[in-house]
Amino acid sequence: VQLAESGGGLVHAGGSLRLSCTASGSIYSNDQLGWYRQPPGKERELVALNIAGRANYADSVKGRFTISRDNAKNMVSLQMNNLRPEDTAVYYCLARDSTTSNDYWGQGTQVTVSS
Repeated sequence: VQLAESGGGLVHAGGSLRLSCTASGSIYSNDQLGWYRQPPGKERELVALNIAGRANYADSVKGRFTISRDNAKNMVSLQMNNLRPEDTAVYYCLARDSTTSNDYWGQGTQVTVSS
């Protein structure tokens, strides 16, 4: 499985961005798809995860970010609204095989939010 992210960039606080991730290879409806991020100087952290159609969010993004999934296109997206400077990070797409628990990561896309 290979993952390709797009949609990062620079935005002012309060603005919006949409990240997309397309998977090549076999992705099944039970596999987990989601987003993690790594802020500068910090550990990678969960942002949002879609598990068999159910969305889970980090508390810090609830009400602002929305994860969506298109199984037919092997795609997962992250709509980010009301962005804050603390959302600045490299965002990584994740695909987790539900059978083997193997994790597959994208190369990452930079999101920078200016104050």
